[in-house]
Amino acid sequence: MSVFDFSLFAKGGPIMWVLLVLGLLCLMLCIERTLYLHRGQIRSTAFIGGIKNILAKRRIVEALTVCEETPGPVAAVVKAALLHADDSADVMRFHVQEAAIVELPALERRLGSIAAIAQVAPLVGLLGTVLGFVATFVAFEKDYATASVLAKGMWQALLCTAGGLMLAIPAHLAHHFLNGRVRAIVRDVEWAGNEIMKFLRTEYQGAGPAGAGGAGEKK
Repeated sequence: MSVFDFSLFAKGGPIMWVLLVLGLLCLMLCIERTLYLHRGQIRSTAFIGGIKNILAKRRIVEALTVCEETPGPVAAVVKAALLHADDSADVMRFHVQEAAIVELPALERRLGSIAAIAQVAPLVGLLGTVLGFVATFVAFEKDYATASVLAKGMWQALLCTAGGLMLAIPAHLAHHFLNGRVRAIVRDVEWAGNEIMKFLRTEYQGAGPAGAGGAGEKK
């Protein structure tokens, strides 16, 4: 008998349908989060290097355009720094942190739901197991405990336990994987924010009008 045979699934009782719904919901959340985080994770080193090259030519509008066209929180934080490139270090840092506060919570959205499904799935399976044993003991109490009736209760108990674990294990792994992606993006945001602020405070602001004139002469 195949593990994916519907008749085997049906032997697990109504709790198996609950686990199926939870599994489909978890799958949709994982796919959505994976695509979102993949879109938001860029090559920060190459991106910051490109922004620095543009700023070296005093083309801050072009740098802002690049940030607007680049998805993800790294570009948003860099854009916040560029918008306040001529301000003091404290003002620039405040706006960079404000941009990060706005962007970072979106990365963790729905991860809590995946973690909740991973934690609840074994409990739902355990509930099905208990209900299977209850049905078995009810059959004993009513004195018609045939082999088929006992087998039905045991099937429900075992399949619900297996179903709960089969959902919880990949859900935990998916949550761990997505958390790792979020941490990687957060590190990129912190590094990019510090790097662009350091560049703006030293080389960009330090160059001043003379730097603009020099860039114009080279052109």
